[in-house]
Amino acid sequence: MEILEELSKDRPRVRAALFDFDGTISMLRHGWENIMEPFMIEMIAGSTSVDEDILKEVREYIDASTGIQTIFQMQWLADTVKRYRRNPYAPEDPWQYKAEYNRRLMEHVKKRITAILSGEKSPEDYLIKGSMKFLKILDECGVDIYAASGTDNVDVVNEAHVLGVDGYFKEIVGAPADRADCSKEAVLKRLINDYGLKGPEVVVFGDGKVEIALGREVGAVTIGVASNEEKRCGVNPTKRQRLITAGAHAIVGDFEKTDEILKWLGLGE
Repeated sequence: MEILEELSKDRPRVRAALFDFDGTISMLRHGWENIMEPFMIEMIAGSTSVDEDILKEVREYIDASTGIQTIFQMQWLADTVKRYRRNPYAPEDPWQYKAEYNRRLMEHVKKRITAILSGEKSPEDYLIKGSMKFLKILDECGVDIYAASGTDNVDVVNEAHVLGVDGYFKEIVGAPADRADCSKEAVLKRLINDYGLKGPEVVVFGDGKVEIALGREVGAVTIGVASNEEKRCGVNPTKRQRLITAGAHAIVGDFEKTDEILKWLGLGE
């Protein structure tokens, strides 16, 4: 665990935890960037040759937008297609882009789910190491646990169930159907405004800069999960730098050092 900013010793006890889902707990969608990049390039370039400018812009955008609702990424794509004016046959509606991207991504996700349900793979094969144990201990500590994701609500709820972690969450909130709303912002606002929690009573875990930045905005404790999605443990240096820039108080690569994380949060011995 890498501590970037020490917490105040007289802060209140952590009462709620908000987890991003994909890349923070679940690896079912690992490799989504490898689906989104060629899809975006195909829509932008059409039948024209792909130059380095398009490739660079798409890669930089995908990296910068990790963690936001998919529809916002598709709105960017629709605007970029119009700006380049290379593909006269591309749709204008961002929701059409989202539907096609989801179709392509879910081909991969469904294969992984099928492997789990058939017994060929176990849920642990698609969980960040230590995450199941960590959720269990947080729950035993009396912390209310929430999950929020840019993935469609029906899918993230199903994937949490397939992985056997849904029972630990008080609420799982994904992207709402046919609405461009940020689920992570909505949950944080509800915890602070409706449930009356103070910022430091909430801890946010995530591998994207979006949830870390939102957590800092409300005064929450933020732990960047710079997960290496290939190994399911250890630190990904690219994610680490992204999370540091977003303002994370601390960085972990996984949840195997459970005691260390809990102690730093004031929940352990």
